Amino acid sequence: MHLRSFVLAGLVLLVSAASVDAQAPRIGYIDSQAILQEAPGAQEAQAEFERDMQRYQDEIQRMGEELERLITAYQQQERTLSPEARQRREDEIRQKELEYQQRIEQMEVEAAQRRQQLVEPILDRMSGAIEEIRAEGQYTMIFDVASRAIIAADPDLDLTTQVLQRLRERAGSEDR
Repeated sequence: MHLRSFVLAGLVLLVSAASVDAQAPRIGYIDSQAILQEAPGAQEAQAEFERDMQRYQDEIQRMGEELERLITAYQQQERTLSPEARQRREDEIRQKELEYQQRIEQMEVEAAQRRQQLVEPILDRMSGAIEEIRAEGQYTMIFDVASRAIIAADPDLDLTTQVLQRLRERAGSEDR
């Protein structure tokens, strides 16, 4: 009787180990930076962002040059100005400096919003493709190597190429 219980317990352990092994989590990872660089529409979005930034830089440069002209003119005329005129010009320069700084801050906010606006559709498509691959491949988790949370990983678990392929397939079908 004792031997029979032992064999039965062994079979139960074997069956439970097999079922645990069959349910082992499936894990993969992606490189979101690589995907964002190569995803359909990403280069166009980057080019558009750079054009916008060039316009911002041109405006800031014009404002900076105008401020420099005011300062230079003031420095050249400072000795000939009355105290009241000097004060008005200094106030004008301070006001222009303030406007210049405020415009720089405003443009930084606008640039961040513009980048978000251009990247968000790409991120949405990327998330959709990742979720499809996760569901189809029955992955429990997919990590992002770009977040540097993964120290080392088996390259066979890298799903980056699959995500890019899925995005390209979708871009091709949307163009038709």
